[in-house]
Amino acid sequence: MTEQQQTPVTPRPAEPPKVPTAGPAEPLDFAEPAPSPAPRKDRRALRAAVRWAAAVAVFAVAGAGTAYGITRMERTDVPGLATESDGRWDYPLLTKPPLPSGSPGPQAESNPAGAHHADLRALVLPAPRGAKENRTLRGARGWLPTDVFLAEIAEKEDRDEFRQRLVDWGLRHIAARGWTTEDGTRTRIHLLRFDTASVADDRFHGVLFPYTGPAHRVSGTENVVSDETFPEAATGAGVQRTVYDEAEPRGAEHDRQAYLVSGDVLAVVLQSRKGAAHAVPFRQTVVLQSQLLG
Repeated sequence: MTEQQQTPVTPRPAEPPKVPTAGPAEPLDFAEPAPSPAPRKDRRALRAAVRWAAAVAVFAVAGAGTAYGITRMERTDVPGLATESDGRWDYPLLTKPPLPSGSPGPQAESNPAGAHHADLRALVLPAPRGAKENRTLRGARGWLPTDVFLAEIAEKEDRDEFRQRLVDWGLRHIAARGWTTEDGTRTRIHLLRFDTASVADDRFHGVLFPYTGPAHRVSGTENVVSDETFPEAATGAGVQRTVYDEAEPRGAEHDRQAYLVSGDVLAVVLQSRKGAAHAVPFRQTVVLQSQLLG
């Protein structure tokens, strides 16, 4: 066989270099890691980014679910908030009484008189759980005699003047409720209904309860002034409000007062307590009564 006829020999391909495999995972260390080759570092960075993106997505979903759950839970169901340290009272679930068929609400444009067509007795805030109710304020069939309401006014001359105003300006009904809580706080709520909203607002609220202080002193009070600390954001829609606090020096009791007007109804909210009448339950009571009237 000649040299041209010999079968050419194909050279054997070189074996690829062996890539070292990763050993057992080392324990998590807070020390600065040793530098690694650039390609491996890039892959680690990519994998880390993917893992962190997934973790963020998971925590975002979990966090949103947790926030929703807390907003749906009662305060006492949330760990760490089991004790209601802010002093709020435990009122029952409040629902507005139904209106007669076809009757507008007090804030409706079709109701210029601002009439509350719902039963006035059902618009009085109920007592909180655990409180002892004052049955005297229930009256006969839920209607309170005028003189029982006027007994809250200290001076006889003021009571006589207020009584005449009620006669002259067409008082229709008074519905009331009162209670005493375990800490000795006495609450009295009176709802006075008139013929129109203008009577309740212009002739009573605007005249007898100016910003500086009530025209007639409530029994047991000394120096009553405007309550500058009552939050404006707590005002209910369509409800006007004047709030007073008793300044020091006080008598045996500390008194707080609120006068609300919603349509044809004037609401009188009074709270008294030996020592100090706490602001939180008073504000809570005023706001809830405003919501029932609005």
